Amino acid sequence: MKMDGKEVNDIMLKPIIEFCSSNMHHGTDRLMEQYELDPDVEVIEYGCLGNCGECYLFPFAMVDGEIVSAESVEELEAAIREKIAVSAAERAALDKLIDDL
Repeated sequence: MKMDGKEVNDIMLKPIIEFCSSNMHHGTDRLMEQYELDPDVEVIEYGCLGNCGECYLFPFAMVDGEIVSAESVEELEAAIREKIAVSAAERAALDKLIDDL
């Protein structure tokens, strides 16, 4: 099946990075703005992601539905990139497994 001229299997789902506006005091606003310029990810800002205890203490984001946090915004960026890489590898392994069936 083709979609916009590409095989459906060739279309990768973009990682979704969600930011909490209540967490911006840690500097995650700059990180969110940076990711908004990246066409390979979807960025969503919410008023609250329900992670209040950690939100007060550390910068965090939600990547594909999982909380990612760190001691600093720089470490958070690295953790987000790592989570995206791990998720992509897991999707690729699952796709290969399905293709091999």
